[in-house]
Amino acid sequence: MISIKTPQEIARLKKSGRILAQLLKDITSQSKVGANLLDLENYARAFAKKNGAHPAFLGYKPQGARHPYPAALCTSLNQTVVHGTPRDYILKSGDILKIDAGIVYEGMYTDSAVTIGVGKISSRAKNLLQSTKKALSEAIALMRPGKTLGDIGWAIEHRAHSDGLRVLHALTGHGVGYELHEDPFVYNYGSKGEGAVLKEGMVLAVEPMFSISSNDVIQQADESYASADESLTAHFEHTIVITKKGHEVITL
Repeated sequence: MISIKTPQEIARLKKSGRILAQLLKDITSQSKVGANLLDLENYARAFAKKNGAHPAFLGYKPQGARHPYPAALCTSLNQTVVHGTPRDYILKSGDILKIDAGIVYEGMYTDSAVTIGVGKISSRAKNLLQSTKKALSEAIALMRPGKTLGDIGWAIEHRAHSDGLRVLHALTGHGVGYELHEDPFVYNYGSKGEGAVLKEGMVLAVEPMFSISSNDVIQQADESYASADESLTAHFEHTIVITKKGHEVITL
């Protein structure tokens, strides 16, 4: 069942979203050539504690996972798109780093992600990042009461096709708020006018995930997901509240 959040709950969600937005801003600025992924992870844990929050991913066990997730951040490199665990790895020029994080504050969950090109990246990688980010912006722009989940999926898929890229079909966005993952699934493909209708008070994590040349993913030994053909991937995500007349992005 798709939940509708109250104004009081949305106010708490906005606080959670502001903390998360600042965390990702800080981590982005630190993600340069020579940075260690473990240092980014340690910063995220300390930042959450300092702000009276809890990392939403730490200890979370999604359906189908063998083990609880052991970190505050997901740091996914190159062909890996989501659920990469921070490790003792030094970023180098040309890396494509996906940083995904969630925050729990006053019992309310928010979720957001960015993709960073480290140092000098190829023109194909730049196009991948720009297109995936644009897909998120275009999907958000149409979110308002009366639109549908299919409209969101169509907008994302249309951007991928227009730019010669592929949607990773098995990975989706989701509802968020009371828990990290709630109903509904928010697919990154679809048809206009189909699916659940957006209503005031719905809170959705919208997250396009593209690859250069594959629609399929494989699960790796660490339970992360990568493109099946090992092509580069990108991932951007925001938590969005549906308002009376439109929407509000609460993880900017």
